Amino acid sequence: MARLPVLVLITGPLLAAATAATPPAVKVTDAWCRAAPASALAGALAGACYMTLTASGGDRLAAVETPAADHGEIHTMDMSGGVMRMRQLTDGILLPAGQSVDLKPGARHLMIIGPRQPLAAGGGVPLTLRFEKAAPLTLRAPIPIAAPPAATGSR
Repeated sequence: MARLPVLVLITGPLLAAATAATPPAVKVTDAWCRAAPASALAGALAGACYMTLTASGGDRLAAVETPAADHGEIHTMDMSGGVMRMRQLTDGILLPAGQSVDLKPGARHLMIIGPRQPLAAGGGVPLTLRFEKAAPLTLRAPIPIAAPPAATGSR
């Protein structure tokens, strides 16, 4: 019987450390990108992608990468004095544990800067999302024929 308390004292902290070291997982739903031409001559210097992110534990979307463009950035849009302004979120986007975070038109979103090919309706954009804690997540966001309606409400 004396061995049981010693065993619990030794394995308890090890189990707690293993649980604490498990990085959160991030789930992506409703990913899509807006159609746009590829060149400045055709009018598009950038494209935009949207999705909903849900992290199992607190995390942060830190970066986006894509081979379909020169680079990706995390942005937000807001209205200030009747003017719509867009700015890069260099600190990324906080993903509270268990809460859905929408990246949607007119709000937080991913920018695809300098597309290397047309972002054509019916196609898709390969994206790699990088997080502070979770493993990188690679997905292909479809480019719908017609853009989905803007989500109502904010998260």
